[in-house]
Amino acid sequence: MASTLLRKERKQVKDAMWDNNPVTLQVLGICSALAVTVQLNTALVMCAALTFVLCLSNVIISLIRNMIPNEIRVIVQLSVIASLVIIADQLLKAFMFDVSKQLSVFVGLIITNCIVMGRAEAFAMANEWKSSFVDGLGNAFGYSAVLILVASGREILGSGSLLGFKIVPKALYEMGYVDCGMMVLAPGAFFLLGLLIWGQRALSPELADKDSTR
Repeated sequence: MASTLLRKERKQVKDAMWDNNPVTLQVLGICSALAVTVQLNTALVMCAALTFVLCLSNVIISLIRNMIPNEIRVIVQLSVIASLVIIADQLLKAFMFDVSKQLSVFVGLIITNCIVMGRAEAFAMANEWKSSFVDGLGNAFGYSAVLILVASGREILGSGSLLGFKIVPKALYEMGYVDCGMMVLAPGAFFLLGLLIWGQRALSPELADKDSTR
């Protein structure tokens, strides 16, 4: 029984990270993927905030799902999510004020993130809290993996650094290398995200077939 449950949880995480990634397959959470990925440190904080909100909102909504009248379920879901977003936002302002300023309104916009609302409605409302937590964690990991890859590429190509540390050798600049200015603009994120989507479909052609049938 335990091994069966473990396999089920692994499949949940794998589906959310690869087979049904919320960003590259479902095309959700695109705004933050474009807006907070200029530097890796801001992307990491955004990933942590979304993971906190997504996992806890799934658990809370799952625990109270049988007490929520169907007519107001979306309002209840939004209330739970908004409360958790406020907590995350206040914690960031208290302990990481500089990063909080860089993230601007995008932590608050987690309230309207389709990934969070989608998992609450599609999964947490129909499943027990442990499965809902794993579902939230898997989707948060899938979202985070995309943000981290896009942010790493943008910071390296756009600034020659990663987490604030210069990693492009000075000798390369002396040879004529120039940082790609497009990478610090939104089109750079679109370009890298497009490459990720192409790479995923090239490695797993069945995902493209599944996506085309939706």
